[in-house]
Amino acid sequence: MSRTTAPAPADRKDGGSAPAGGLSHGLKQRHLSMIALGGVIGAGLFVGSGAGIAAAGPSIVLAYAISGVLVMLVMRMLGEMSAANPASGSFSVHAERAFGPWAGFTAGWAFWFLLCVAVGLEGIGAAKIMTGWFPGTPEWAWVALFMVVFCGTNLAAVKNFGEFEFWFAALKVGAIVLFLGIGVAAIVGVLPGTEAPGTANLTGDGGFFPHGSEGLIVGLLASVFAYGGLETVTIAAAESEHPVQGVAKAVRTAMWRIALFYIGSMAVIVTLVPWDDKAVVEKGPYVAALDHLGIPAAGQIMNVVVLVALLSAMNANIYGASRMAGSLVARGQGPQALGRTFGGVPRPAVLVSSVVGFGCVLLSYWSPDKAFIWLLNTIGAIILVVWFFIAASQLVLRRRTEREAPEKLVVKMWLFPGLTWVALAGMATVFFLMAREEGTRVQLYSTGALTLLLAVVGFALQKARGTAAATANEPVAEEA
Repeated sequence: MSRTTAPAPADRKDGGSAPAGGLSHGLKQRHLSMIALGGVIGAGLFVGSGAGIAAAGPSIVLAYAISGVLVMLVMRMLGEMSAANPASGSFSVHAERAFGPWAGFTAGWAFWFLLCVAVGLEGIGAAKIMTGWFPGTPEWAWVALFMVVFCGTNLAAVKNFGEFEFWFAALKVGAIVLFLGIGVAAIVGVLPGTEAPGTANLTGDGGFFPHGSEGLIVGLLASVFAYGGLETVTIAAAESEHPVQGVAKAVRTAMWRIALFYIGSMAVIVTLVPWDDKAVVEKGPYVAALDHLGIPAAGQIMNVVVLVALLSAMNANIYGASRMAGSLVARGQGPQALGRTFGGVPRPAVLVSSVVGFGCVLLSYWSPDKAFIWLLNTIGAIILVVWFFIAASQLVLRRRTEREAPEKLVVKMWLFPGLTWVALAGMATVFFLMAREEGTRVQLYSTGALTLLLAVVGFALQKARGTAAATANEPVAEEA
């Protein structure tokens, strides 16, 4: 399908087919492919996965495999809807089409809030690495520098964002491929200076499930949230040269590659390094594995990779937040000033998203034990809420599209509707497990409160808009 015949982005308030908010189409297919891969490969994989390994032991491989299947189903559903109706608001637009403006409002602003807070968290993580290299320098200054750089990148033409993210993601992907290559060589015993470990680390010291089902559950929860970020590619697809083919190809290729990188990395790490090695948590699992193999300067090498991962995530999240805000405003669900575009870029939305992200950083200094912790808890389960909206929307829109425009189903969900219900059941199970675990219960309730608040506001706005429209259409009585 050519660009001229592809369905146009559906972000307009009136449901028309004009380009979303005047956005440009400067992203190429190579940009989309790397955005899909790079958006999900961040510090959560390189560093945060250590906590999951400590909790689940070797069964972390099973935890990542289970959550990976769930993510594949979600992305397939999102890919189906986004290929049929590319929109910079992605799942927010789909939720609105399926259930009404309140659903788009809730999913969209919740995700925008998540991305803004994530920008701040990534800035803090990157600044800690820089202060380690340059002792005595203030963390906030590094964060401010990163914010200025990536805010500037996103204020320019979208192709500049695409180029930055392409090379950032390429470095991360290259690092993981190299790590997997070295790890597999060590496992089979062909890496010079090493002996094949066999299955000693997988079956010894407590076995494959050292902490039983409870450890697997903790590892499963950690792995679910590590996969967040893939959604950005469907937001970016609306600004690509060929939105339909772009999102279809990016989603298809990204799903199995992400699974390979995540599950493969975990398998290599727990095979090479004892799961209870303190270095797995203290240094990060990748550094621990490379140190175990005697790779020179492993710590500094991974610090560079983690820094790139954090900066890449900052760049992508500022982009995603600005496009989501711009889409919401274009549909009459936010302040109109945020929706203005200049040169095909929603610059006010970029600036506001960056400022909110930096505000989260300031809260980490001013109120680390109260306001900042509240922020972290509030965003704890938002990605699950977004996935729930995606699955529920796909149930409705798939049948509608089959009736009205079956030719738009370029990407189809497997075994519909069975696997969609399986995905919804999987999400409900994760919600239940979060309620059971003391460490995640507060996050679940905080996210639930935010979601409920947004839904109430969305309903109120929807009702007010409906009342105003009805009043405007009433005939005016003639004076006697």
